Amino acid sequence: MSSEAESAGFRFGFVSIIGKPNVGKSTLLNKIIGHKLAIVTSRPQTTRNRIMGIKNLVGGQIVFYDTPGIHDAKHKLGEFLVKTAVAAVKETELTYFVTDPTPADDTDIGIIKTLKEQSKPSFLLINKTDTVSDKSRLLRVIDEYRDLYDFSEIIPISAKTGDGIDILLEKTLRLLPEGPAGFSTDVLTDKFERFMAAEIIREKAMELTYEELPHALAVEIVTWKEKSKNLVSISANIYVEKDSQKGIIIGKRGALLKETGSRARLEIERLLGAKVYLELFVKVRDKWRKDANTLKELGYS
Repeated sequence: MSSEAESAGFRFGFVSIIGKPNVGKSTLLNKIIGHKLAIVTSRPQTTRNRIMGIKNLVGGQIVFYDTPGIHDAKHKLGEFLVKTAVAAVKETELTYFVTDPTPADDTDIGIIKTLKEQSKPSFLLINKTDTVSDKSRLLRVIDEYRDLYDFSEIIPISAKTGDGIDILLEKTLRLLPEGPAGFSTDVLTDKFERFMAAEIIREKAMELTYEELPHALAVEIVTWKEKSKNLVSISANIYVEKDSQKGIIIGKRGALLKETGSRARLEIERLLGAKVYLELFVKVRDKWRKDANTLKELGYS
């Protein structure tokens, strides 16, 4: 255990990051940790699992849970995503409620209701301040949210530029209980390399299919063989729900799948610090997002 952890006044605790889809929760986690732990795309509902990130500071250690966006679930996968987010609030000492610099809508108000039910400290983080030129507009949003709930702190931030992050971490540390660090200082996350590789493949496939396949694909690592210290062989299945979607993922003469594999391989190599041989297969699993057994097989349980 570190000497800081053994000193008086060291603080340790858990923080959940919740909000609607596409408000910048994963970008915020990555910025805080200083490493890419959660995949980020312009598509809403990109995050599907709770992603843990550990931040070590002088005088404390904070464990963050990035969660799926809270939305109106229309299938079992959606129900799983929302339950994952709500469960994180119950399990942490503090919640970051991340929102855009826009007036609250029905989903935001529903999230505030969840916070009220838990009666735990929560910070409102108004993200994407780098997109706001009219600061009076930001003040109006702050005033509206202040009337809706008694947040412990309301902090404007930009997860993209890092503006406001230092103040956020300082205020977070003050609120957490005293106690020793829960993790070694060389640990950044609880996710295994296989999970991270699957997420990278999914991210690249989503980037290349644009609006055509926003959420109908999933990735499963089938084989993972360490051929040597500097070479890893990986094969993965990309699942879609329809034959027409399979054609989109593969692309004309396999060009799109090849590009997906090329982009994913480079990032996985950076993750592992080794050369990677990556083989991708596209398979159809009809209505997989609505099937509880398939969701469990793919790690959504």
